[in-house]
Amino acid sequence: MKVLLIDDHPLILSALKSVILGLGDNVTVTGVSNANAARDTLKASPNFDLVLLDLQLGDTNGFDLLAEMRTAYPALPVVVISASDRTSDVIRSIDMGAMGFVPKRSSNEVLFEALQQVMSGGVYVPPMSMGSDFSPAPAPEPAPPLRSVGMQAQQGGFQTTPHLASLGLTPRQTDVLALLLQGQPNKLIARELGLSVETVKDHVAAVLRALSVSSRTQAVLAVSQMLQNNGGFSAWRPGQR
Repeated sequence: MKVLLIDDHPLILSALKSVILGLGDNVTVTGVSNANAARDTLKASPNFDLVLLDLQLGDTNGFDLLAEMRTAYPALPVVVISASDRTSDVIRSIDMGAMGFVPKRSSNEVLFEALQQVMSGGVYVPPMSMGSDFSPAPAPEPAPPLRSVGMQAQQGGFQTTPHLASLGLTPRQTDVLALLLQGQPNKLIARELGLSVETVKDHVAAVLRALSVSSRTQAVLAVSQMLQNNGGFSAWRPGQR
């Protein structure tokens, strides 16, 4: 596995590099400290398997670089590694196409789990993204729909989130959900499954209703949370009913 690390703090870059190298013997890591170096590295060698991106870079905003990479390298998984654990940053990152979001205060074990989930085709979000923000805010923020699952569980005294099997999805809706979790747009989902775009839209709408969410991003976050609490992404594969 070939990994590109992008972080402008030398100590953090070195620490992340050591952690990633611990994933296995066949792992190679390239570290760069700014967006320009990242662009040059990807142009010279675009065959990376994974990118770990800090949101705070000296020469550009990390979100802007994330948008660039999703456009230029749509098949390259990007995981955001950030000092922030604000819900708004998690949502924005996933909405822009990141396959994961790992706060820098996470343990090495959490980082391993996140990377394994992403490389298995899943999306990783930190558990706290389903609850309230930990960072101070000038005023309370209304809870968005994606947080309702976690908040209702807490308020109701439940300790677990629903399992995907309890959603009652049809086999075809399960296939659509699997591709939706990979960030695929409706046109590509239709091509992959041999369906019309209108049929895919109907299946996506049914999936959103089953999850009680109103957008694809909320669906990705909600399902990622369910998978983390029910055995991880490896416990659920496309085609399993």
